[in-house]
Amino acid sequence: MAPGLADQGLRAVTDADHGDDPGESASIADRAPAGPQEAEFRFAGGISEFCTHLSPGDPVTDVVRLTGSGQFTETVPVLDDQGHLTPTEVERELDVDVALRWGTGYDSVTRSFVNVIATPKGGTHVAGFERALVRALNEQLRAARLLKNGDEPATKEDVLEGLTAVIAVRLPEPQFEGQTKEILGTPPASRIVAQVVASEIRAFFESRGRGSKQQARALLDKVASAARTRIAAREHRENQRRKSALASSALPAKLVDCRSADDRSELFIVEGDSALGTAKLARDSEFQALLPIRGKILNVQKASLTDMLKNAECAAIIQVIGAGSGSAFDLDAARYQRVIFMADADVDGAHIRTLLLTLFHRYMRPMVEAGRVFAAVPPLHRIEIVSPRKGQQKYIYTYSDSELHRSLLELERKGQRWKEPPQRYKGLGEMDAAQLAETTMDPRHRTLRRIRIDDAAAATAIFDLLMGSEVAPRRDFIVGGAAELDPARIDT
Repeated sequence: MAPGLADQGLRAVTDADHGDDPGESASIADRAPAGPQEAEFRFAGGISEFCTHLSPGDPVTDVVRLTGSGQFTETVPVLDDQGHLTPTEVERELDVDVALRWGTGYDSVTRSFVNVIATPKGGTHVAGFERALVRALNEQLRAARLLKNGDEPATKEDVLEGLTAVIAVRLPEPQFEGQTKEILGTPPASRIVAQVVASEIRAFFESRGRGSKQQARALLDKVASAARTRIAAREHRENQRRKSALASSALPAKLVDCRSADDRSELFIVEGDSALGTAKLARDSEFQALLPIRGKILNVQKASLTDMLKNAECAAIIQVIGAGSGSAFDLDAARYQRVIFMADADVDGAHIRTLLLTLFHRYMRPMVEAGRVFAAVPPLHRIEIVSPRKGQQKYIYTYSDSELHRSLLELERKGQRWKEPPQRYKGLGEMDAAQLAETTMDPRHRTLRRIRIDDAAAATAIFDLLMGSEVAPRRDFIVGGAAELDPARIDT
């Protein structure tokens, strides 16, 4: 404090507390210190102690100290012998001193300094620190197999979660942006800080000191968990937006809807455009709707919710039924009383029905539990009876090879002839509208298989076994049951 200000302060105290006695004022002035005063503050731990002071919550790691230096060349104007400013290359050295500690919390605290000058808005030294830290942590996550090929890498937000960092650099004549010197602008600082941080963080993970390995693993688990949480939150937001879009958008153009929405209403999920064309003519447009799909839909048992909603066929089915999906499925809101899978009567058709059932079991299970999901039973063969009367035709439809064999034996026993060979349908598209209506779609003649869940836990287990991502249990199941299979039942 300047002597004038000290005197004024002392006099103010004297006038207020002791009246105007000049002798007493003089004695107090004699005891006042003369000239400017200097106080020295020292923290033995340096920025490590400062980092501990700033750190909130319980620690995941001890304070990690990263130190090093690097050289760079800088072109600066130098006054020559003639008094002119000449651009000259000058060798500079930059010292780096960083203290880090990760805690169990979620907030990050960063303090940065250049030559003991605070840079609250960061600068090139902070940018280099963050870039190197993110790259180094991702390398360690891959080495620890917490991050696999194809996985989304950890971001800066994941790495900085719960981190307290004090970043200090020292260099001659630093360049600052703006008049307030809040941002370091020296370009080489980013490269040198990044090199020091990358090298020292690698040394931390390779350290064999007491507790170092456990702390390093705890840090990697924390970063990996932050990344998974971020990705899950983003997927949830995207899924909610997709669900809202599905609910609010118009019905798919490929839907061939029915006129009535009463208790008779049925939705046929039809595989293939050729079958769709025949089904349009065979259906009763009053209460039978058609939704075509192209081939085998996504196996949702080993796909994420995001992938399922991205799949055009799955999204169209959920949208057309109109009752939502998953835990939000509302059975009372379903637009149709029944859903009927209509696919070819061969192995590919069975596979398509299985994939459709997997979708309903996982995302629209109340429909199955209520007994409102069916499989159509189209014929596999058609026997044309040779009639002695001209103009008359009679057909017998069979639904398996064994039934065909029995029917032919029965006709032979009765002395009836048939056109050779009996027709084997390769698909629904080979039928005309009258045949498809008579055998598969007309409620007065068709056969439907109702799909039920008697034991939900057992059903879930078998779906996981047969449709999940684990190959070994499925292989064991197939090999174990191979001896029980009748080779004659194999459709070749």
